[in-house]
Amino acid sequence: MSRITIPLDALATRLNLNGFSESVRSQSIGTRFANLKPISEFLDFKRLSKPSNFGDVQSRVNYNLGYFSSNYVVVALMLGVYSLLTNLTLLFDIVFVAVGLFGIKKLNGRDLELGFARATTSQLYTGLFVIGVPLFIWASPIGTALWLVGATGVTILGHASFMDKPIDTAFSEEAV
Repeated sequence: MSRITIPLDALATRLNLNGFSESVRSQSIGTRFANLKPISEFLDFKRLSKPSNFGDVQSRVNYNLGYFSSNYVVVALMLGVYSLLTNLTLLFDIVFVAVGLFGIKKLNGRDLELGFARATTSQLYTGLFVIGVPLFIWASPIGTALWLVGATGVTILGHASFMDKPIDTAFSEEAV
């Protein structure tokens, strides 16, 4: 059987994603959040309209992903926090494992002595693994991650495709 190869560079060029990914990587976190647009501009209902064709959708998405990128990061973070707050088992397991690893690290390689029992760091890591992994699997992190990807994609791409460009931008593109 022959392998199917997907030309990702051609796909990225066709969708104009190269410039977007380079601009995202080149900014620091402080600069990214300094570029937040006001909520009144991000949720300007007067600029919401149905795109006339797929070319218009591509143009709007390409413009809005660059213009509102900081706002979209905040939306994705808010949806991530919401997904953890609605899946309390997953949140508990993440906190449980993080606190357990922190506690074991604070022992600096010494054994944990409780008076009636003594546990080595190897036993503590094994206990944390035996409790944390089944609880993690039971908390359905894959379902939560898929929901997060879907909700973020629908929210961001929906906003980017229905939010019209500012009028001055539309006129400057026609002149070129």
